[in-house]
Amino acid sequence: MNLIYIILIAVGGMLVGAGIAYLVFRYVGNGIIQKAREEAELLKKNKIIEAKEKFIALKLEHEKQVQQAQQKLQQQEQRLQERERQLNQKQSEVARGQNELQKQQQLIDQQKSAIEFKEREVEKLHRQAQQQLETISGLSVEQAKAQLVESLRDEAKTNAMAYVNEIMEDARMTANKEAKKIIVQTIQRIATEAAIENSVSVFHIDNDEVKGRIIGREGRNIRALEAATGVEIVVDDTPEAIVLSAFDPVRREIARLSLHQLVTDGRIHPARIEEVVQKVQKQVEEEIIETGKRTTIDLGIHGLHPELIKMVGRMKYRSSYGQNLLQHARETANLCAAMAAELGLNPKKARRAGLLHDIGKVAEDNPEMPHALYGAQLCKQYGEKDDICNAVGAHHDEMEMETMLAPIVQACDAISGARPGARREIVEAYIKRLNDLENLALSYPGVIKTYAIQAGRELRVIVGADKMSDKDTELLSFDLAKRIQDEMTYPGQVKITVIRETRAVNYAK
Repeated sequence: MNLIYIILIAVGGMLVGAGIAYLVFRYVGNGIIQKAREEAELLKKNKIIEAKEKFIALKLEHEKQVQQAQQKLQQQEQRLQERERQLNQKQSEVARGQNELQKQQQLIDQQKSAIEFKEREVEKLHRQAQQQLETISGLSVEQAKAQLVESLRDEAKTNAMAYVNEIMEDARMTANKEAKKIIVQTIQRIATEAAIENSVSVFHIDNDEVKGRIIGREGRNIRALEAATGVEIVVDDTPEAIVLSAFDPVRREIARLSLHQLVTDGRIHPARIEEVVQKVQKQVEEEIIETGKRTTIDLGIHGLHPELIKMVGRMKYRSSYGQNLLQHARETANLCAAMAAELGLNPKKARRAGLLHDIGKVAEDNPEMPHALYGAQLCKQYGEKDDICNAVGAHHDEMEMETMLAPIVQACDAISGARPGARREIVEAYIKRLNDLENLALSYPGVIKTYAIQAGRELRVIVGADKMSDKDTELLSFDLAKRIQDEMTYPGQVKITVIRETRAVNYAK
């Protein structure tokens, strides 16, 4: 029973507590809800006020934009009204102009009608005058025109021929004078030493005892030296001198330098000779390349192929009829540059062509073709331009000249090589050879005059037009070339040109 009482009391206490809690929650919850409702109402009023303010601001902004748009429309409307007024004014002006044009057109039509009437009257009078002239002269209009044109043509032709002859004569005199002036100025500006080379070199020694050491036991040293260098060594009674004989200047130079080293060193035997000769050959090859580079630098020539530079250096040890080939090439290059400058051409190209014009003479191989053509072939092979190649190949007239460089190189080559003293030929022999060439041509019947030019490299023969035909001139040229080749001694080649012409000269006084 006690337990039941206790349980009942506990349950009753819980029910009382729950009721009290419900009453408290209800009271407090009603207060919170009421407060939340009040806050929501206040927030709603604030939002409504803010929305109204934004609406009012947007409305004001819209009204402002509408007002601005209305102002722009009013301004555009004013401009359109102004343009319309101007267009109306221009239309009225155009209308007035059209009226003026119509009046002027009417006036022009009236004047045109009057002119046509006058033209008809003039044509009528012209026909009457023409008929009267034909009746008086007995010639028709076409016949009179033909006679007038023929007389005017003859007079014009006569005047033109006289004028052309006068101009040609004046140009010929002026051209000869200017050409002589340019050549003389060019020669005066370029001064080059004339060095004559021979086919022998003299090696000087301190005493004659060295000769025995050079000869060696039973001549083995001198034979080894000759075999290694390809030079004939002459040891005779000439005091303190040994003669080296060879047509190749490079070999003579190698032999001379080898002898100098052997004599200075004192050890002279066949093995040592071969060693020294090989060493000197390498030194000479290096000297050749250095000489070629130094020459191109001195002349201001750039971009030359290494093989061409080597050939230029080899010119130092070559000679053409006694004239050192490198000196001749340098002199020709400077002459070409000076002459090209006088003529208003490119002096650098002219100097380059002048240096390379005899490059075909120093090639290691010896082809069966003229050195000028072979030189042009080498220049083309090593990248030289076409005008340089043509100038090299045409300086002996073995190729057709295509540029102004070619005659300049030809003239300067003749100036350098043909002047007396430049090559190994005394003046008397030089003059005698020219006279022999001229006299040989004069011995033929029908020959009027002969001229040996270009230092005897060309023979020009003038024959009478009434004494020889064109076919006879060809036979004469062939026969002269054959006789000169068989009977005379001359350097290089001789070009024979036979000239036959008929001239008609008249003078009007």
